[in-house]
Amino acid sequence: MSGAAELGTIETRIPGRLDRLPWSRFHWRVVLGLGCVWLLDGLEVTMVGSVASRLTESGSGIDLSAGQIGVSAAIYIVGACLGALFFGQLTDRFGRKRLFMLTLGVYVVATVATAFAFAPWFFYLARFVTGAGIGGEYAAINSAIDELIPARVRGRVDLIINGSYWLGATCGAALAVVLLNTAWFAPDLGWRLAFGLGAVLGFVVLLVRRNVPESPRWLFIHGREEEAERIVDDIEKEVRRETGDDLAEVTERLPVRQRRTVSFRQIAQVAFTKYPRRAVLGLALFVGQAFMYNGVTFNLGTLLSTFYGVASATVPVFIVIWALANFLGPVTLGRFFDTVGRRPMISLAYLGSAAVAAVLGVFLAVGPDNAWFFLAILVLCFFLASSGASAAYLTVSEIFPMETRALAIAFFYAVGTAAGGIVGPLLFGQLIEVGDRGVMAIAFYVSAGVMALGGLAELFLGVRAEKAELEDIAKPLSVEEAEQEGPGTAEQ
Repeated sequence: MSGAAELGTIETRIPGRLDRLPWSRFHWRVVLGLGCVWLLDGLEVTMVGSVASRLTESGSGIDLSAGQIGVSAAIYIVGACLGALFFGQLTDRFGRKRLFMLTLGVYVVATVATAFAFAPWFFYLARFVTGAGIGGEYAAINSAIDELIPARVRGRVDLIINGSYWLGATCGAALAVVLLNTAWFAPDLGWRLAFGLGAVLGFVVLLVRRNVPESPRWLFIHGREEEAERIVDDIEKEVRRETGDDLAEVTERLPVRQRRTVSFRQIAQVAFTKYPRRAVLGLALFVGQAFMYNGVTFNLGTLLSTFYGVASATVPVFIVIWALANFLGPVTLGRFFDTVGRRPMISLAYLGSAAVAAVLGVFLAVGPDNAWFFLAILVLCFFLASSGASAAYLTVSEIFPMETRALAIAFFYAVGTAAGGIVGPLLFGQLIEVGDRGVMAIAFYVSAGVMALGGLAELFLGVRAEKAELEDIAKPLSVEEAEQEGPGTAEQ
C-alpha cells in the first residue's frame, strides 16, 4: 500500500454503523474469542495461589518457600508489565488481530514450560514469559473489544468480560482440588498437570479467535478503509440474516486523517498534556486494584495455611468460593455502570472495598481463629473490588483517542501494575513469612488505603462515558487533524 493512501484524509460512517448494530451472534463470537483471555489469566494467577502450599512442601519436585512464591508472583507481574508495553506498541502499529493471536501463542508455550519447572530459577523464567504473553493480551484484547461492541452496552459487556477472569480462577481452583489430591496424583505431578491444562485451554481459544475479524476502526485509521468497509458489510449482512430486520441508515460521517503509527512522544503528549486529569485517574485506578488483587491472589493459599491451618489440599475449596464472589460482582453490578453511570459506580466499588479491607485487617489481627469467618469478609470485599478492577480497564480504554488506545491500556496497566502489582505480592509474601497475624494485618490496611485513593480519584476526576461513542469521549487525533485541514476530503 502506498504511503499516500495511508496518509490520506477520508470520511467514514464505520463507527456509527458498528454502534447501531443489535446484539447478535457476531458479538457473542467477539466475547467468546477475545474475552477468554481473562479466563486464562484467572486460571494462571489462581493456579499459583491454589498450588502455592503444595509447592512449599517436601516432595513437590521444586521446593519453594512462601517468600519465593511471592517473588515468582512479582516476576509474573514484571513480565506482564513489560509484555503489555512491548506488545501494546505492536498492537497499535500492526493491528489487533495479529497481536492477539501472537500473544496467546506466547502464553501457551510458556505455560507448558511452567509445567516442566524443576528449579526455582526455571519456574521464575517460565512465569515471566507467561506474564509477558498475558500482558500483551490485555492491550490487544481490550482495545479490540471496545472497538467492536456497541456503545450502549459497552460498559456492562466490558465488565462481565473482565469479570470472567474469575470463572478462570474458579476453574483453576476446582481443578486444583482434584489434582492436589495425593490419593490420585503424586505430590510432584498434580500441580504440573494443572498448568498443562491451562495450555490446552489456551490452544482451544486460539482456534476460536481465527473467526474474529480485525478492528474496522484500526483498519480505516491505517489506510485500509476498503478492507474495513468489507468487514462491516459482512457483519451487517450476518446481522440482517439473523434478525430479519433492516438496519437504520447512518448518515453522520467522521473525517479521518490516516497514519501509519503514533509515536511514544505523541502518546505522552496526549495523556499528560491534553488529558492530565485522565492520566492521574488511570494511574490511581490501576495502582489500587493491582496492589490488593495481586497481593491477595498470589498469596491467599499460603495465608490460609499459615494463619488458619488450612490444609494445602483444602485451600482450593476456599479459593473457589472467593473466585465465584469476584465473578458475581461485575455480573450483578455491571448494568448499573451503563445506567447509574461510571463515576458513582466505580467510586462505590473502590471506596466500599477499601472500607471492608480495613475491617478485614482488624479481623485478622484480633478476630477469632476461624478461616470461614475470614473468608466471608474477604468475599464481601472482593465482590465490590472486582467491579472496580474491571472498570479500571474499561476506563482507560474509553478515555483516550483511538490511535493510542492499545498502548494507553498497556502504559497504564504496566505503570499502575508495576507500582502496585509488584509491591503487593512481595509485601504479602514477606509478612506471611513473619507468621504474626497482627503484622499481617498491615498488608490489608495498606490495600485499603490504595483502593481508597482510587475511589477518590474517580469521584473527583471520573469521566461520564456511559452510552457514549468512543469518538465522542476522546476525539481521535486523526479527526482533529482532518478537521484542521478543512473541506476537500475524500468520502468513504
